[in-house]
Order: sequence, then structure tokens, then C-alpha cells
Amino acid sequence: MTSREKLASVESRIIIHGGAGNITRQNLPDASYQAYRNALLTVLREASRALSRSGATALEVATYAVTLLENNPLFNSGHGAVYTRAGTHELEASVMVSRGYRKRGVGVMKVTRAKNPILLAREMLVQGEKDDGGGAQGHCQLHGETCDKLAEEWGLETVKPSYFWTKKRWDEHRRGLGLDHDDETYHKHKQYADGVTGAKDEGASGIEHAEDGSDEQHYIWTRDASWDGKEYLPQGTVGAVVLDSTGTTCVATSTGGLTNKLPGRIGDTPTIGAGFWAEEWQTTHIRHADIDSQREQHTPYSLASLVSDCLPGLSGYMSLPSPPSYNTQPKVVHSTRAVAMSGTGNGDSFLRVNAVRTAAAIAQYSRGTPISSGVYPLQTALSSVAGPNGVLQQSAEDRWLKSGEGEGGIIGIDFREDGGGTVVADFNCGGMFRAWVDDEGAHRMAIFREEI
Repeated sequence: MTSREKLASVESRIIIHGGAGNITRQNLPDASYQAYRNALLTVLREASRALSRSGATALEVATYAVTLLENNPLFNSGHGAVYTRAGTHELEASVMVSRGYRKRGVGVMKVTRAKNPILLAREMLVQGEKDDGGGAQGHCQLHGETCDKLAEEWGLETVKPSYFWTKKRWDEHRRGLGLDHDDETYHKHKQYADGVTGAKDEGASGIEHAEDGSDEQHYIWTRDASWDGKEYLPQGTVGAVVLDSTGTTCVATSTGGLTNKLPGRIGDTPTIGAGFWAEEWQTTHIRHADIDSQREQHTPYSLASLVSDCLPGLSGYMSLPSPPSYNTQPKVVHSTRAVAMSGTGNGDSFLRVNAVRTAAAIAQYSRGTPISSGVYPLQTALSSVAGPNGVLQQSAEDRWLKSGEGEGGIIGIDFREDGGGTVVADFNCGGMFRAWVDDEGAHRMAIFREEI
């Protein structure tokens, strides 16, 4: 039986997230908590149902779960995405699989017209099987107008800019810049975003025209003094990690980025290795069971050797049996391992430490803790990056808890051919919206650490 045939009986797993940051019980009222809970569990239920169908793939299910999150205005992606300082939306998404596709991982950024950026990323991965990449060539990352054109060419649903507008995100955006955010102003700017003539005369949201009347735009850097930094402002991402019945892992991630980011800013979500990663490799373990057991049990051979070493004169009079292990070839055990992870939080910090790929590399190459035949757990590796006092937190230095830098979390799945899939997660900030199916098949949801 081949390795791939063995993987056909893998038990599928799934975990999703909906952002992370300065979430506290004080800035997340009970009504909001229940809204997030219901939304995450609904998405988990629908995605789990899709995953249970015969032939379901990790790519299909992970991207399906993220489309549901993109369509829900509670989350910072798609219809609920945050605004740039210019009052526009520049969306980002990515997909990566552990095997099965030529490109393996892709990212799209500054997307403005695709209703579901995650489907654009998926299509870019699938089209990559063609020699011309379906028009995307061999590129793994694309930006801006090219993304919007490809969305149309590939037949994906496109929308007007106003589709991404929500009043809640508008209020966060305008308050953060010290600007008016009443209903009338909101609707005027929303119409202007779609190019409605006369809807707004003073220019785009968050910018002002130069005094000389030129088209030069000056960004407003003021911040509303009434905003004390304790209110939860989304700086996270939505994502899904899935293991299917063939042992393939997939991560799908989508975001609107940081609230009031500069136009043109590119975060970790579409950047391979920073905010997402999926990989498969073969592990090799050499077993010396006979030799090890003899040494541990102090067999006659080992005792005789010890006496011989200590009293060389006796060596000519003592018959030393040959250890059976020396006449036996060591057993080489090959096993498939795969990981997939999605990050959420302050993307610039994730970029600086290449966070998710770093966690994967720690799991793959560390040998310091010989757990389960030398396999280093992904949970331990992930926590060393995204957990309390991990690499992400340390990257903020003395700015920790003052600027949002370093804050975030990571979810993932650790798959071992000889041990199945394990759902993993950790974070270093107030909370992380997450939901998963546990080892007993129960649907779980949590935001805060103490809920586990």
C-alpha cells in the first residue's frame, strides 16, 4: 500500500478565525459576543457539512468558509472590511495548499471589485495549472487593477465599491480621523464612491484637496481626542484551515487590513509566509530498538563489555557474545507530515518576523524535544511565535500594548500520517475570534483565553 493510499482514510478537521486584537469583555458587550458566537458557529456548521461530503477537498471547504465570513459585516473582510485613510477599500486574500497545485500558494491585494476576494485567490491557484496561468502567468502575487480585470475574465461576481460600505466601519474610520460620521455624511460619501455625480463635492473621505485647487491629496492625520484606544478596532483577518480526507491541508485568509491604513499598504494576509502557510514533507525516523533495549536493560553483552574495559586482563578469558542488533539492519520509518496556519492581528508585525512560516519551520526542523519519535508539535512552535511573550510580542519591544504592534494570533492544523490531524491555536492579545470542531466532534467557539 502506498503512502497516498494510506492517507485516503484521514479524519478531516477544520478551524476558523474572525480576527484578533484588543478585544476585552469591557469593549465587547454581551449582545456583540452572542452575535459573533452565532456567526462563527453558523459558518463552522456550514463548512463542516461541506467537509463531510464524499470527495470534499480542503481547498473547496476552506474557501467556502471564508466566503461566508466575507459576506458577514461583523468581520473585517469583504462586506465588513475596514476603510483606508482615503475612505476606500483595498482588500486582500490568499490561499495555500500543502500539495496538489503548481503554484501552491497565491495572494491578491488591493482588490476593489471582486465580491469575494478569496474566490479570486482560489481561481488564481486553480488557473495556475495552465501554462499561462489563465492570464496570471506564473505569478503567485498580483495587485490592484490586474486583480480586478482577472476577476471579470474568470467570471467571478464583481460589485460596485459601495457594496463594501458598512456604517459601523464608517464610524470607526471617521472617528479615528476626527471627522463627521453622521448618517447624511455617510450616504453622500457612499454615493460618491460609486461615481454618482454631485453626491459629494469636497473630495473623497479622509482627504482634502490642496489649497491651490490642484488634485494633490493631503491625508488627514488627526485623531479624535474622544477615542481612548480601549475600543476594539478591527486589525484582524478572517481565515480557515482545513484538513481533508486525503491528508491535504489548505489555508484560506481574507482581510480589509488595518483600520485607516494608508492607501497602497500591503499586509501579511497576501504575503506568503507572513500571514499564511501550508506545507507537506516526509519525515524519516530510524529505529534502533534492539540496540537501545539491550543498553537500557544491561544485557550480558553490555556487562561483559564493561568488565572487559575495566579489567583488560580478563578479556582473553571471557567469551563476549555478539549483539544480535549488530547483525540487523535498522528500521527506517517514513511518514507524511503536513501543517497549515492562518494569522490574524497586526499585519506589519507578522511581516517583520515572517510569523507563520517561522512557526512551520520550528515544527519541521526542531529536534530539541523528542516527542512522538522526534516530532516537534506545531502547537509548541505556534505558541513560541504567537503566544504570550512569543516572537510577535517581542518584536514590539517597548511599544507593546501601546500601539497595537505585535498583537495577534494564529490558528492551524498539524497533520501526521501516523497520528491524524490536531487543531492548534494561540494568541498574545485580549482575544481571538475562533471556532473549531474538537477531537470528539463537538463544535466549539471561543474569544478569550479563559474560555478553553
